[in-house]
Amino acid sequence: MSPPTQCLILLSGGQDSTTVALQAKTRYEDVHALTIHYGQRHEIEVESALAVGKALRVASHEIIELGNVLTSTSPLVSNNSVDIFARSEDVPEGVANTFIPSRNALFLTLASNRAIALGISTVGTGVCECDYSGYPDCRRVFIDALEEALSLGNFGEKGKFKILTPLMFLTKAESVKLAQNLLGVEEFKKMFELTHTCYQGIKGGCGHCAACLLRDKGFIEAGVNDPIWKFREA
Repeated sequence: MSPPTQCLILLSGGQDSTTVALQAKTRYEDVHALTIHYGQRHEIEVESALAVGKALRVASHEIIELGNVLTSTSPLVSNNSVDIFARSEDVPEGVANTFIPSRNALFLTLASNRAIALGISTVGTGVCECDYSGYPDCRRVFIDALEEALSLGNFGEKGKFKILTPLMFLTKAESVKLAQNLLGVEEFKKMFELTHTCYQGIKGGCGHCAACLLRDKGFIEAGVNDPIWKFREA
């Protein structure tokens, strides 16, 4: 059986999903993108996803307007405050207060629906166990279980639907280096200037939420200047 020529990427507009899309562009003839607007506090990431998709010249890019269907105490979908920290080492262990129950399960299920409608059986996502500092649905054990369920539910047998997680066991520094190697230094700057990570929705990042601290740490450890820092300094 010939390998698939198409895939669909869940593109949030963040560092990780952008890297996954970049890698997919080197391996598939057609890369499609799906972005989900779910009433998140940092909805600026949807704008980033559109900009990244355009820069990557994806074959198609759909924005699903999901509305406020995800209920949680998470500050990403509620009025609760986003926790801020002085250092990444200060971020507490355990399930993060920004975790939204069943979000990744829902997003990947929606992605499977859109992919299968396009004749695609492979979906890519930027989840990684480096993010398991509080996100149980970022682990490969969860992805394996969902992959099997989607195969059985949609095709009647195991192994028919694939969820790619190429960053799963990489550190943030390693994913920075991967993206830079895929693009080259100058193109990397242009592409990652378009991305967004901050939970507070601040362009360039607040520098103190868990998402910003994790991203900053990765770029610093990689010895690479993050192109979004210029917005923070402005």
